[in-house]
Amino acid sequence: MYKKQMLAQKVLCLAAIFVSALVFLYSLGIMTDLYDSLYSTMRNPNDLTQTSVPGSIVYYNMQEFNRVFLVYSIGLILLAVLLFVTNTHTRRRYYIGNYFATGVYAAAGVALSVFAHSYIEIFKGQFLQVDFAALKEHADMWGTLYTESTFWFDAHYGVFGLVLLVSVLLVANAVWKACLMKQEAKLVKAGKEAAA
Repeated sequence: MYKKQMLAQKVLCLAAIFVSALVFLYSLGIMTDLYDSLYSTMRNPNDLTQTSVPGSIVYYNMQEFNRVFLVYSIGLILLAVLLFVTNTHTRRRYYIGNYFATGVYAAAGVALSVFAHSYIEIFKGQFLQVDFAALKEHADMWGTLYTESTFWFDAHYGVFGLVLLVSVLLVANAVWKACLMKQEAKLVKAGKEAAA
């Protein structure tokens, strides 16, 4: 049973690195279409009311969120690395540092998912208020990207679904490990008593 559990903990630690990197890449990509389609519609970046496409201000509204989101995604990567620093991926017995690293990563994963989801849904709503007829006209005139796609907004369901899954599985794995360690301690104690 220990072999299966140790394989699971190694796979989950690697999965934590993978999904953290995925969140980082997503934070870099979420503004791509908005930049390509909406940035040039702002006639005067110092006065955001001067735009050829009503609603295009969503691009500027997202700037601060995206900056914070990028920093948090880097923090999630560092917490995933902490799993390896504490040898959570290879330890036969977990110590306080292993439980701490697991708990902190799981809590951060859940918190970041809730934070990102709430803001991304707000900005998706703002994006859907863009005057797409004016955006199409602007794109045809200036040769810029025209899109009504909400792909980058909707992709967060998949990205953060993976983060939540890995977070839950890491906690479940730690509970499994604790149960196995308790069973092992009972067997060792029973063996010592039988030998005495």
